[in-house]
Amino acid sequence: MKATCWMGRKKVEVVDVPDPRLLNAGDAIVRVTSTAICGSDLHLYNGFVPSMRKGDVLGHEFMGEVVEVGSAVRSLRAGDRVVVPFPIACGRCTMCQQQLFAACENSNPNALLAEKLWGRSPAGLFGYSHLLGGFAGGQAEYARVPFADVGPVKIPNGIPDEKVLFLSDILPTGYMGAEMCDIKPGQVVAVWGAGPVGQFALRSARLMGAERVIAIDRFPYRLQMARVEGGATEIINYATDDVHDTLMDLTAGRGPDACIDAVGLEAHGPAAIYAYDRAKQALMLESDRSIALCQAIRACRNGGVVSVIGVYGGLVDKFPMGAVLNRGLTIRAGQCHVQRYTRMLLERIQRGEIDPSLVITHRLPLSEAAEGYRLFLNKEDRCEKVVLRAN
Repeated sequence: MKATCWMGRKKVEVVDVPDPRLLNAGDAIVRVTSTAICGSDLHLYNGFVPSMRKGDVLGHEFMGEVVEVGSAVRSLRAGDRVVVPFPIACGRCTMCQQQLFAACENSNPNALLAEKLWGRSPAGLFGYSHLLGGFAGGQAEYARVPFADVGPVKIPNGIPDEKVLFLSDILPTGYMGAEMCDIKPGQVVAVWGAGPVGQFALRSARLMGAERVIAIDRFPYRLQMARVEGGATEIINYATDDVHDTLMDLTAGRGPDACIDAVGLEAHGPAAIYAYDRAKQALMLESDRSIALCQAIRACRNGGVVSVIGVYGGLVDKFPMGAVLNRGLTIRAGQCHVQRYTRMLLERIQRGEIDPSLVITHRLPLSEAAEGYRLFLNKEDRCEKVVLRAN
Protein backbone atom coordinates (compact mmCIF):
# COMPACT_ATOMS: atom_id res chain seq x y z
CA MET A 1 0.00 0.00 0.00
CA LYS A 2 0.97 3.67 -0.26
CA ALA A 3 1.80 5.56 2.93
CA THR A 4 3.30 8.88 3.98
CA CYS A 5 6.61 8.14 5.67
CA TRP A 6 9.02 10.23 7.71
CA MET A 7 12.39 10.19 5.98
CA GLY A 8 14.28 12.67 8.11
CA ARG A 9 14.01 16.26 9.22
CA LYS A 10 11.78 18.25 6.86
CA LYS A 11 11.43 15.27 4.53
CA VAL A 12 8.40 13.05 3.99
CA GLU A 13 7.68 10.73 1.07
CA VAL A 14 4.73 8.66 -0.09
CA VAL A 15 6.15 5.19 -0.65
CA ASP A 16 5.10 1.56 -0.81
CA VAL A 17 4.99 -0.20 2.56
CA PRO A 18 3.59 -3.60 3.59
CA ASP A 19 -0.16 -3.77 4.12
CA PRO A 20 -1.14 -3.89 7.80
CA ARG A 21 -2.44 -7.14 9.21
CA LEU A 22 -4.24 -8.24 12.33
CA LEU A 23 -1.75 -8.83 15.14
CA ASN A 24 -4.17 -9.31 18.05
CA ALA A 25 -7.72 -10.56 18.40
CA GLY A 26 -8.90 -7.05 19.30
CA ASP A 27 -7.52 -5.39 16.16
CA ALA A 28 -9.34 -4.02 13.14
CA ILE A 29 -8.06 -3.05 9.71
CA VAL A 30 -9.46 0.19 8.31
CA ARG A 31 -9.34 1.28 4.68
CA VAL A 32 -8.57 4.97 5.04
CA THR A 33 -10.82 7.28 3.06
CA SER A 34 -9.74 10.63 4.55
CA THR A 35 -6.81 11.72 6.66
CA ALA A 36 -5.27 15.04 7.61
CA ILE A 37 -2.02 16.78 8.47
CA CYS A 38 -2.07 18.07 12.04
CA GLY A 39 -0.08 20.91 13.52
CA SER A 40 1.57 18.43 15.85
CA ASP A 41 2.74 16.46 12.79
CA LEU A 42 4.90 19.48 12.03
CA HIS A 43 6.81 18.85 15.27
CA LEU A 44 7.81 15.49 13.77
CA TYR A 45 8.50 17.06 10.39
CA ASN A 46 10.75 19.68 11.97
CA GLY A 47 12.66 17.12 14.02
CA PHE A 48 11.60 18.16 17.53
CA VAL A 49 10.23 14.78 18.66
CA PRO A 50 12.82 12.11 19.52
CA SER A 51 12.81 8.44 18.51
CA MET A 52 11.53 8.87 14.95
CA ARG A 53 12.95 6.35 12.47
CA LYS A 54 13.29 6.58 8.74
CA GLY A 55 10.23 4.96 7.14
CA ASP A 56 7.82 5.54 10.04
CA VAL A 57 4.25 5.95 8.76
CA LEU A 58 2.81 9.30 9.82
CA GLY A 59 -0.69 10.50 10.63
CA HIS A 60 -3.04 10.40 13.60
CA GLU A 61 -6.17 12.00 12.13
CA PHE A 62 -7.96 9.49 9.94
CA MET A 63 -11.22 7.73 9.19
CA GLY A 64 -12.44 5.11 6.80
CA GLU A 65 -14.17 1.77 6.31
CA VAL A 66 -13.57 -1.34 8.39
CA VAL A 67 -12.43 -4.17 6.14
CA GLU A 68 -11.40 -6.82 8.69
CA VAL A 69 -11.79 -7.41 12.44
CA GLY A 70 -10.14 -9.74 14.91
CA SER A 71 -11.98 -12.59 16.55
CA ALA A 72 -12.48 -10.67 19.83
CA VAL A 73 -13.97 -7.52 18.29
CA ARG A 74 -17.65 -7.18 19.09
CA SER A 75 -18.68 -3.61 18.24
CA LEU A 76 -17.46 -3.42 14.63
CA ARG A 77 -17.85 -5.40 11.46
CA ALA A 78 -16.63 -5.11 7.90
CA GLY A 79 -18.32 -2.25 6.09
CA ASP A 80 -18.71 0.07 9.09
CA ARG A 81 -17.63 3.69 8.60
CA VAL A 82 -15.51 4.86 11.53
CA VAL A 83 -13.47 7.77 12.81
CA VAL A 84 -10.43 6.64 14.79
CA PRO A 85 -9.29 8.64 17.87
CA PHE A 86 -5.58 9.38 17.92
CA PRO A 87 -4.89 7.99 21.44
CA ILE A 88 -4.87 4.21 21.59
CA ALA A 89 -6.69 3.06 24.71
CA CYS A 90 -7.34 -0.38 26.19
CA GLY A 91 -10.62 0.60 27.88
CA ARG A 92 -9.88 -1.54 30.96
CA CYS A 93 -7.06 0.05 32.97
CA THR A 94 -7.57 2.50 35.84
CA MET A 95 -6.98 5.52 33.62
CA CYS A 96 -9.42 4.37 30.95
CA GLN A 97 -12.04 3.62 33.58
CA GLN A 98 -11.74 7.28 34.62
CA GLN A 99 -12.07 8.30 30.94
CA LEU A 100 -8.46 9.50 30.91
CA PHE A 101 -7.90 7.63 27.67
CA ALA A 102 -4.75 9.51 26.60
CA ALA A 103 -3.12 8.27 29.81
CA CYS A 104 -3.94 4.59 29.15
CA GLU A 105 -1.57 2.34 31.09
CA ASN A 106 -1.56 -0.57 28.63
CA SER A 107 -1.36 0.74 25.07
CA ASN A 108 2.25 1.91 24.79
CA PRO A 109 4.55 -1.06 24.19
CA ASN A 110 7.54 1.27 24.64
CA ALA A 111 6.44 2.49 28.06
CA LEU A 112 9.93 2.17 29.54
CA LEU A 113 11.27 4.60 26.94
CA ALA A 114 8.57 7.15 27.76
CA GLU A 115 9.13 6.76 31.49
CA LYS A 116 12.75 7.83 31.13
CA LEU A 117 11.62 11.19 29.75
CA TRP A 118 8.32 11.83 31.56
CA GLY A 119 8.37 9.65 34.68
CA ARG A 120 5.30 7.70 33.56
CA SER A 121 4.11 6.61 30.15
CA PRO A 122 1.01 8.01 28.46
CA ALA A 123 -1.05 6.09 25.92
CA GLY A 124 0.34 4.96 22.63
CA LEU A 125 -0.48 7.25 19.70
CA PHE A 126 -0.90 6.59 16.01
CA GLY A 127 2.01 7.74 13.87
CA TYR A 128 3.81 9.67 16.59
CA SER A 129 7.28 8.27 17.27
CA HIS A 130 8.56 5.16 18.98
CA LEU A 131 8.47 7.01 22.28
CA LEU A 132 4.69 6.66 22.00
CA GLY A 133 4.58 3.10 20.73
CA GLY A 134 5.90 3.15 17.18
CA PHE A 135 2.39 2.56 15.78
CA ALA A 136 1.96 3.10 12.05
CA GLY A 137 -0.21 6.12 11.36
CA GLY A 138 -3.20 6.80 9.16
CA GLN A 139 -1.72 8.89 6.34
CA ALA A 140 -1.90 5.71 4.35
CA GLU A 141 -4.30 3.57 2.36
CA TYR A 142 -4.89 1.18 5.28
CA ALA A 143 -4.27 1.23 9.03
CA ARG A 144 -4.29 -1.29 11.86
CA VAL A 145 -6.40 -0.16 14.82
CA PRO A 146 -5.64 -1.89 18.15
CA PHE A 147 -8.36 -2.17 20.84
CA ALA A 148 -10.94 -1.66 18.12
CA ASP A 149 -13.88 -2.01 20.51
CA VAL A 150 -12.68 1.03 22.48
CA GLY A 151 -11.61 3.73 20.04
CA PRO A 152 -13.45 3.93 16.72
CA VAL A 153 -16.78 5.72 16.58
CA LYS A 154 -19.29 4.62 13.96
CA ILE A 155 -20.41 7.27 11.48
CA PRO A 156 -23.90 7.09 9.92
CA ASN A 157 -24.07 6.98 6.16
CA GLY A 158 -24.90 10.29 4.55
CA ILE A 159 -22.51 12.41 6.63
CA PRO A 160 -19.52 13.51 4.49
CA ASP A 161 -16.05 12.60 5.74
CA GLU A 162 -15.09 16.24 6.08
CA LYS A 163 -17.86 16.89 8.61
CA VAL A 164 -16.58 14.23 11.01
CA LEU A 165 -12.91 13.57 10.22
CA PHE A 166 -11.72 15.96 12.93
CA LEU A 167 -13.47 13.96 15.64
CA SER A 168 -10.19 12.02 15.50
CA ASP A 169 -8.27 14.82 17.22
CA ILE A 170 -8.54 18.56 16.71
CA LEU A 171 -12.25 19.09 17.41
CA PRO A 172 -12.28 17.25 20.76
CA THR A 173 -8.86 18.73 21.59
CA GLY A 174 -10.19 22.26 21.15
CA TYR A 175 -13.32 21.35 23.10
CA MET A 176 -11.32 19.85 25.97
CA GLY A 177 -9.12 22.94 26.04
CA ALA A 178 -12.20 25.06 26.67
CA GLU A 179 -13.74 22.57 29.09
CA MET A 180 -10.62 22.62 31.27
CA CYS A 181 -11.15 26.38 31.74
CA ASP A 182 -14.30 25.83 33.84
CA ILE A 183 -15.94 28.68 31.96
CA LYS A 184 -18.70 30.61 33.67
CA PRO A 185 -21.23 32.72 31.73
CA GLY A 186 -19.90 36.19 31.02
CA GLN A 187 -16.22 35.33 31.33
CA VAL A 188 -13.36 36.35 29.04
CA VAL A 189 -11.21 33.65 27.43
CA ALA A 190 -8.03 34.28 25.43
CA VAL A 191 -6.70 31.69 22.99
CA TRP A 192 -3.09 31.66 21.82
CA GLY A 193 -2.95 30.22 18.29
CA ALA A 194 -5.60 30.50 15.58
CA GLY A 195 -4.70 27.25 13.87
CA PRO A 196 -7.36 24.54 13.60
CA VAL A 197 -7.21 23.56 17.29
CA GLY A 198 -7.36 27.19 18.34
CA GLN A 199 -10.37 27.77 16.09
CA PHE A 200 -12.24 24.93 17.77
CA ALA A 201 -11.18 26.12 21.22
CA LEU A 202 -12.61 29.55 20.41
CA ARG A 203 -15.90 28.10 19.16
CA SER A 204 -16.13 25.72 22.13
CA ALA A 205 -15.54 28.53 24.63
CA ARG A 206 -18.45 30.45 23.11
CA LEU A 207 -20.66 27.35 23.28
CA MET A 208 -19.78 27.01 26.97
CA GLY A 209 -20.92 30.52 27.77
CA ALA A 210 -17.88 32.78 27.44
CA GLU A 211 -19.01 36.33 26.74
CA ARG A 212 -15.80 37.32 25.00
CA VAL A 213 -13.14 35.19 23.32
CA ILE A 214 -9.89 36.75 22.16
CA ALA A 215 -7.81 35.14 19.39
CA ILE A 216 -4.03 35.70 19.30
CA ASP A 217 -1.96 34.90 16.21
CA ARG A 218 0.30 36.60 13.65
CA PHE A 219 -1.34 35.60 10.37
CA PRO A 220 -4.15 37.96 9.30
CA TYR A 221 -6.05 35.24 7.42
CA ARG A 222 -6.13 33.01 10.51
CA LEU A 223 -7.29 35.89 12.66
CA GLN A 224 -10.01 36.65 10.13
CA MET A 225 -11.13 33.01 10.26
CA ALA A 226 -11.13 33.23 14.05
CA ARG A 227 -13.49 36.20 13.90
CA VAL A 228 -15.79 34.80 11.22
CA GLU A 229 -15.78 31.05 11.94
CA GLY A 230 -14.39 30.76 15.47
CA GLY A 231 -16.61 33.40 16.98
CA ALA A 232 -13.77 35.55 18.32
CA THR A 233 -15.01 38.86 19.67
CA GLU A 234 -11.54 40.44 19.53
CA ILE A 235 -8.29 39.56 17.79
CA ILE A 236 -4.66 40.40 18.55
CA ASN A 237 -1.88 40.22 15.96
CA TYR A 238 1.24 39.72 18.05
CA ALA A 239 3.43 40.74 15.11
CA THR A 240 2.15 44.30 15.44
CA ASP A 241 0.71 44.59 18.97
CA ASP A 242 2.06 43.80 22.43
CA VAL A 243 -0.04 40.86 23.62
CA HIS A 244 0.12 41.58 27.35
CA ASP A 245 -0.59 45.28 27.06
CA THR A 246 -3.44 44.71 24.64
CA LEU A 247 -5.04 42.09 26.86
CA MET A 248 -4.80 44.42 29.83
CA ASP A 249 -6.47 47.17 27.82
CA LEU A 250 -9.25 44.79 26.72
CA THR A 251 -9.92 43.58 30.28
CA ALA A 252 -9.57 46.83 32.24
CA GLY A 253 -6.23 45.71 33.61
CA ARG A 254 -7.54 42.49 35.13
CA GLY A 255 -6.57 39.88 32.56
CA PRO A 256 -8.64 37.11 30.96
CA ASP A 257 -10.47 34.72 33.26
CA ALA A 258 -8.93 31.80 31.35
CA CYS A 259 -6.12 31.43 28.84
CA ILE A 260 -5.72 28.56 26.37
CA ASP A 261 -2.34 27.67 24.88
CA ALA A 262 -3.14 26.04 21.54
CA VAL A 263 0.39 26.57 20.20
CA GLY A 264 2.89 24.32 21.95
CA LEU A 265 6.59 23.76 21.60
CA GLU A 266 7.28 25.72 18.41
CA ALA A 267 5.82 29.02 19.54
CA HIS A 268 6.82 32.29 17.91
CA GLY A 269 6.90 35.65 19.62
CA PRO A 270 8.77 38.93 19.99
CA ALA A 271 12.01 38.90 18.03
CA ALA A 272 14.45 38.91 20.95
CA ILE A 273 12.71 36.15 22.93
CA TYR A 274 12.17 34.04 19.81
CA ALA A 275 15.83 34.35 18.78
CA TYR A 276 16.93 33.39 22.29
CA ASP A 277 14.77 30.27 22.35
CA ARG A 278 15.75 29.22 18.84
CA ALA A 279 19.42 29.51 19.80
CA LYS A 280 18.90 27.38 22.92
CA GLN A 281 17.08 24.76 20.85
CA ALA A 282 19.91 24.69 18.32
CA LEU A 283 22.42 24.16 21.14
CA MET A 284 20.23 21.38 22.63
CA LEU A 285 19.85 23.40 25.85
CA GLU A 286 16.06 23.24 25.70
CA SER A 287 13.61 21.23 23.64
CA ASP A 288 10.48 23.40 23.71
CA ARG A 289 9.81 27.08 23.04
CA SER A 290 7.35 28.17 25.71
CA ILE A 291 6.72 31.75 24.54
CA ALA A 292 2.94 31.37 24.24
CA LEU A 293 2.61 29.48 27.53
CA CYS A 294 4.60 32.07 29.44
CA GLN A 295 2.54 34.88 27.93
CA ALA A 296 -0.67 33.09 28.93
CA ILE A 297 0.50 32.65 32.53
CA ARG A 298 1.58 36.28 32.81
CA ALA A 299 -1.67 37.61 31.30
CA CYS A 300 -4.20 35.42 33.13
CA ARG A 301 -6.10 37.10 35.95
CA ASN A 302 -5.32 36.22 39.55
CA GLY A 303 -6.95 32.91 40.43
CA GLY A 304 -7.58 32.14 36.77
CA VAL A 305 -7.04 29.01 34.69
CA VAL A 306 -4.36 28.31 32.09
CA SER A 307 -5.37 25.42 29.82
CA VAL A 308 -2.57 23.80 27.81
CA ILE A 309 -3.50 21.76 24.73
CA GLY A 310 -0.55 22.71 22.53
CA VAL A 311 1.94 19.84 22.33
CA TYR A 312 5.06 19.96 24.51
CA GLY A 313 7.62 17.21 24.47
CA GLY A 314 10.40 17.91 26.91
CA LEU A 315 11.86 20.81 28.87
CA VAL A 316 11.07 24.53 28.81
CA ASP A 317 13.13 27.51 29.89
CA LYS A 318 12.06 30.64 31.80
CA PHE A 319 8.96 28.96 33.22
CA PRO A 320 7.23 31.53 35.49
CA MET A 321 6.45 29.26 38.43
CA GLY A 322 6.51 32.24 40.75
CA ALA A 323 3.54 33.75 38.94
CA VAL A 324 1.63 30.46 39.10
CA LEU A 325 2.13 30.13 42.86
CA ASN A 326 1.85 33.70 44.04
CA ARG A 327 -1.16 34.56 41.89
CA GLY A 328 -3.07 31.35 42.58
CA LEU A 329 -3.27 30.14 39.00
CA THR A 330 -4.52 26.70 38.00
CA ILE A 331 -2.76 24.95 35.12
CA ARG A 332 -4.59 22.10 33.43
CA ALA A 333 -3.05 20.22 30.54
CA GLY A 334 -3.17 17.01 28.59
CA GLN A 335 -3.31 15.15 25.35
CA CYS A 336 -6.99 14.97 24.53
CA HIS A 337 -9.02 12.07 25.90
CA VAL A 338 -10.75 11.87 22.54
CA GLN A 339 -12.95 8.85 23.25
CA ARG A 340 -14.65 10.85 26.04
CA TYR A 341 -16.00 13.41 23.56
CA THR A 342 -16.57 11.77 20.18
CA ARG A 343 -20.21 10.73 20.50
CA MET A 344 -21.31 13.98 22.14
CA LEU A 345 -19.54 16.05 19.49
CA LEU A 346 -20.93 13.88 16.70
CA GLU A 347 -24.41 14.73 17.97
CA ARG A 348 -23.54 18.44 17.94
CA ILE A 349 -22.34 18.10 14.34
CA GLN A 350 -25.56 16.34 13.37
CA ARG A 351 -27.58 19.13 14.98
CA GLY A 352 -25.63 21.75 13.04
CA GLU A 353 -24.09 23.37 16.11
CA ILE A 354 -20.53 22.82 14.85
CA ASP A 355 -19.24 22.48 11.28
CA PRO A 356 -15.63 21.27 11.58
CA SER A 357 -15.11 21.34 7.81
CA LEU A 358 -14.92 25.15 7.90
CA VAL A 359 -11.20 25.00 8.77
CA ILE A 360 -10.30 23.02 5.64
CA THR A 361 -8.46 25.13 3.08
CA HIS A 362 -6.61 22.51 1.04
CA ARG A 363 -7.64 19.10 -0.29
CA LEU A 364 -5.00 16.89 -1.87
CA PRO A 365 -4.61 13.25 -2.85
CA LEU A 366 -2.45 11.14 -0.57
CA SER A 367 0.22 11.07 -3.28
CA GLU A 368 0.77 14.81 -2.73
CA ALA A 369 1.29 14.61 1.03
CA ALA A 370 4.79 16.10 0.84
CA GLU A 371 3.35 19.20 -0.86
CA GLY A 372 0.69 19.37 1.85
CA TYR A 373 3.35 19.39 4.56
CA ARG A 374 5.22 22.16 2.78
CA LEU A 375 2.13 24.31 2.36
CA PHE A 376 1.04 23.80 5.95
CA LEU A 377 4.48 24.47 7.42
CA ASN A 378 5.04 27.67 5.48
CA LYS A 379 1.42 28.89 5.68
CA GLU A 380 1.42 29.34 1.92
CA ASP A 381 -1.76 30.05 0.00
CA ARG A 382 -3.53 30.92 3.28
CA CYS A 383 -3.21 27.29 4.37
CA GLU A 384 -5.12 26.47 7.56
CA LYS A 385 -5.83 22.72 7.27
CA VAL A 386 -4.84 20.06 4.73
CA VAL A 387 -7.01 16.99 4.15
CA LEU A 388 -5.64 14.07 2.17
CA ARG A 389 -7.87 11.67 0.29
CA ALA A 390 -6.36 8.23 0.61
CA ASN A 391 -8.67 6.39 -1.78
